[in-house]
Amino acid sequence: MPLTADFSKVPAVTIGFWIIKIAATTLGETGGDSLSMSLNLGYAVSTIIFFGLFAALVFAQIRARAFHAYLYWAVIVATTLTGTTMADFSDRSICMGYLGGSITLFTLLMAILVTWRMTMGTVSVDHITSPRVEMFYWATILFSNTLGTALGDWVADSGPGYEGGALIFAGAIAVVALLYFFTKASHTALFWAAFILTRPLGATLGDLLTKPLASGGLNLSRYTSSGAIAVFLIACILLFPQNAGHHPGVKTGAKKTGN
Repeated sequence: MPLTADFSKVPAVTIGFWIIKIAATTLGETGGDSLSMSLNLGYAVSTIIFFGLFAALVFAQIRARAFHAYLYWAVIVATTLTGTTMADFSDRSICMGYLGGSITLFTLLMAILVTWRMTMGTVSVDHITSPRVEMFYWATILFSNTLGTALGDWVADSGPGYEGGALIFAGAIAVVALLYFFTKASHTALFWAAFILTRPLGATLGDLLTKPLASGGLNLSRYTSSGAIAVFLIACILLFPQNAGHHPGVKTGAKKTGN
């Protein structure tokens, strides 16, 4: 489907979107740890590899003139892989700690959103139609997924453990959903809040699957877990409709014109 004036290059935000997003963030955790830990490449080298993958995929996404579901979700997975090793590098390799890393990443994320808002007038995902906006969009997603990794590790290691951490973040997402349906809070702000929170949920779920029993995990293979999650993610893309999101205010049935 060619990109038109009333369509975005990102998928419509539906329940299917959030299920796939959580699967992608969980895959990012197990996949990132597979390279940095299981293959012993370390956080810095793994981050360079994953960032190269992210750069190549996001370049293809921005160059594309249509919404392609598999390409879009491949970029999302690349941001979660990069975010996993980038957060671990800042938290552990350069000894910023979970609190310091989370504060730094939150500050950078807010700076990107403020710059995006001041430059383009909105940070709504209903307006992802130009290369400039897409660059802001993907930078925001990269740093939100990196922040989410640090938050997930911080909460899980502070006492609740991986299962408890997953329940905490699932509860926080449920609160955001209630605010969406039953209040007049900004849907744009709630979207980004939910987007950030799905990352630590996926991170804690991924760690729950693969960490040793003594650490509170299930001690499953990172490779097997990553493969199973990847199959689940692809199945969800096939199962749930993947349509480009509409711009707000577009009249149904209005004639669409190409670029």
